[in-house]
Amino acid sequence: MTATPGAGLGAMIRTWRDRLPPSAAALPVGPARRAAGLRREELAELAGVSVDYVVRLEQGRATTPSAQVVASLARALQLSAAERDHLYRLARLVPPADGAISDHIPPGVHRVLARLGDVAVAVFAADWQLIWWNRSWAALLGDPSSSPPQLRNFARDRFPAGADPAHLALWPVTELDRDATDAAVVSDLRRATGRFPRDTRLAELIRVLSAGNQRFAELWAIGMVAAHREDQKTIEHPSVGPVTVDCDVLTDGDSELKIVIMTAVPGSTDETKLRLAVIAGPPVTTSGSHTRR
Repeated sequence: MTATPGAGLGAMIRTWRDRLPPSAAALPVGPARRAAGLRREELAELAGVSVDYVVRLEQGRATTPSAQVVASLARALQLSAAERDHLYRLARLVPPADGAISDHIPPGVHRVLARLGDVAVAVFAADWQLIWWNRSWAALLGDPSSSPPQLRNFARDRFPAGADPAHLALWPVTELDRDATDAAVVSDLRRATGRFPRDTRLAELIRVLSAGNQRFAELWAIGMVAAHREDQKTIEHPSVGPVTVDCDVLTDGDSELKIVIMTAVPGSTDETKLRLAVIAGPPVTTSGSHTRR
């Protein structure tokens, strides 16, 4: 038997890359641009892989990407759930099971994110695993890509446990009411266990934090169930000074994706500082420059 022409892993990645306009990924479209879709370099940056690896995938020289890479490619290409599952199967992987926490961002959510402009926004999965952020988020809080993917979790950041604590912000961040925020995050995780009772990643997160962080264990024992919806934070930004922002959390449907948006009061000094930080872009940091909150 022979494979259907154009139906393999590399061909499908190329097809999906060619169909996605750069504007849908919030990328600039210059007058000299010839490619209608994403360039390989752009897909590589969005997915967090090397350009060489994208080339090898499209040319069929790499045929077995990891599940993590496939998930990143699916997000970057803004695939539907059915297309994402097809990508997994082409990579000889089992698609994510129904009822498990999803790291997939639907095309409609991608469209909304692309139209938010310079607003600082990030997307977290139901277990507070960071799965996407924009340039403005990185400019305000520091680029999360400096932390290993498995540690990009807001709950791990709030409640350090083990030898490798998470650092989602590279500079100090304080809340209006830290105790209330801690309680909200824990109660939101408990709510997730009811929605995704058989998810192994969530179960492992609860186990690690309960065993390794006394504050988390105490709050978990209370048994509160609620959602984390809003907060106010002050970020000690290294370039523009302290910036106070409102942090609002929107939830997307059954997947329980958390869209976290940070904005400043219109016309305030904080809004000016936020704009300056975004214009300047993410400050350059050196290895080991993470600061605990």
